[in-house]
Amino acid sequence: MSTTAAPSMIDLTSTPQVPMSRLAKVELRKALDTRAGRWFALSILALVLVVEVIYAFAAPDDAKDYGDFLGVAGGVLGYFMPILIIMLVTSEASQRNGLVTFTLEPRRSRVVVAKFLAGFALAVAVMVLAALIAVVGTLVGSAAGASPEWTVDGNLLFNGFVLSNAIGVLIGFAIATLIMNTPAAIVGYFVYSLILPIAVGILGSLSSGFEKFAPWIEFNTAQKPLFMGDYTPTGEQWAQIATSGTIWLVIPLVLGIARLLRIEFK
Repeated sequence: MSTTAAPSMIDLTSTPQVPMSRLAKVELRKALDTRAGRWFALSILALVLVVEVIYAFAAPDDAKDYGDFLGVAGGVLGYFMPILIIMLVTSEASQRNGLVTFTLEPRRSRVVVAKFLAGFALAVAVMVLAALIAVVGTLVGSAAGASPEWTVDGNLLFNGFVLSNAIGVLIGFAIATLIMNTPAAIVGYFVYSLILPIAVGILGSLSSGFEKFAPWIEFNTAQKPLFMGDYTPTGEQWAQIATSGTIWLVIPLVLGIARLLRIEFK
């Protein structure tokens, strides 16, 4: 009579976990390994260059300082860089590789953090390259006859370029985690960034009361002081940014991350 040995258990408790830096590098590589991600990132930078050159010849000579070109670059990134983040976050659901990702690293919270770090690393790289392209635009403007100033207002650099684009990255991350489908998330982002401000502007033109109330409930409107005027919001404007940001950024981000931690990948 033969006996069957009981299966031995594999003890993994002493196995070191995958470092967060490695997870973030994997997510960053996934963002740029696909032709869509790689070419879209290059297309954003190419668009920045084209717009800078056009601005160098079209703008008046007294509006061709480096700060002006940096603001132009920031405006282009503000519209298109969040899409790059959306593509990074929704890759698991759209390419059906979520089972692989969350099997190799079953703690989804660590994957979410890795995607967040990879997204910001990619955004920082794109912003640095856009700032260098702004240098090229300033040189073209100088060749066209302008005498540009190379100093940059600190408020423009931080609020108008860094902070406003960082908010855009967070918005893209929130929409992506909430919808988890690349085409639908991109459409949702353009509804938020283009159609919603137009609708708010129309309603504001019809009602002065709504125009005063809009910055408290519409995030795009509230952010205007970051990249207009002296780039220094007042206390009330910061309160408007915080209030509308809670509605359009914090709440969707919390709900989106909670959904990503529970969603069933097939």
